[in-house]
Amino acid sequence: MIRQIWPVERGLDDHDLEQLYSYPADPRWLAVNFVSSTDGAITVEGRSAALSTPADRIVYRLGNDLADVVLVGAGTAMAEGFEGLRPDERTADRRRRFGLAPIAPVAVVTTGRSLPPDAPVITKAAVPTIVFTCAVAPLSLRDAWAANGARVFVVGEQEVSAELVVATLVAEGLGRIDCEGGPRLFGSLIEAGVIDEFRLTVAPFLVAGTATRAAVGGAVDPAELELASVLTDGASVLLRYLSRR
Repeated sequence: MIRQIWPVERGLDDHDLEQLYSYPADPRWLAVNFVSSTDGAITVEGRSAALSTPADRIVYRLGNDLADVVLVGAGTAMAEGFEGLRPDERTADRRRRFGLAPIAPVAVVTTGRSLPPDAPVITKAAVPTIVFTCAVAPLSLRDAWAANGARVFVVGEQEVSAELVVATLVAEGLGRIDCEGGPRLFGSLIEAGVIDEFRLTVAPFLVAGTATRAAVGGAVDPAELELASVLTDGASVLLRYLSRR
């Protein structure tokens, strides 16, 4: 059972969790989701699955069940084997109750090098995947993504502009954004100042090794966060922080 231990201690049922992890009635709300070991690793052998706990899987599912779109970096999409979302009966009911489209599309960010035209996130998706890239990506590659069913947006010259990614999603009516990594995408969103919420599960594992941190990229002034809630199932700790923009 998941309990809230801050700001008010209480037990939480499914309805409570839905309300806590729903996206505000706002033209844009970008929530970033990560799971990490207690010593800060975000992957084991390149993937996050070994760190995920039952409580983490509940809030992870809420993140994409209640979103308009799932935003992910191409490297993470390939490493994690993303194939788009396929709602089961519970998710379909949840999305219907919250007035959301039946299936949230995946939006993939890439400069071109890490997303082949036949990537499963494009070819196996139930609804068209959105690909955000930049002008240096070869035109032939962009055409190949589109030929395989993706909607392709060029948002930058040498690099993908995180600010334009978010602005484009909002313009497309996809303002409730669930970002699921990876670290470079997270870092670029921090630099652009477009993060509204950070959801972090601290899992009860020690990993050591050389696993990367949740966000990497250029140095920025520390962005202050406000703690919104702390939950636990007795093993994992589920944190929600709001950005003080």
